[in-house]
Amino acid sequence: MNATAAATAGALTFLWLGMVLGISFLEAPLKFRAPGVTIPIGLGIGRIVFRALNLVETVLAVAVVAAVAAGGPPVAATVLAAVLVVLLAVQLGVVRPRLNKRSDRVLAGEDDRPRSRGHLYYVALEGVKVALLVALGITVLAAG
Repeated sequence: MNATAAATAGALTFLWLGMVLGISFLEAPLKFRAPGVTIPIGLGIGRIVFRALNLVETVLAVAVVAAVAAGGPPVAATVLAAVLVVLLAVQLGVVRPRLNKRSDRVLAGEDDRPRSRGHLYYVALEGVKVALLVALGITVLAAG
């Protein structure tokens, strides 16, 4: 993999990783502990923040794939990038719509459970995404 493509793919991958760690594993759980933040307010904030995060993730995924593809990547980098894209598509196309429906029910007062299975799936996928992003970042930088 050429050095420029590897450095670009690595930088974008670790930027993506930092955003996922900062939002999914720091901001999301902490916002409900802030004084005065009710479940409806927290859900409203979460929807806005995750919509923005997912938009940025989509842009970063496209940019990472382009950088990896442009650099004559090793097979491992190609596979990791492809798996990340599929994982993100599953989160955005399958899990997030279910979470949005559930949050609609919670906001309407029809569901008061603290967490749903969909939420746990999303968190599990975020954990897998973190591992894949670390692996991809290391792989592309080592290949450069």
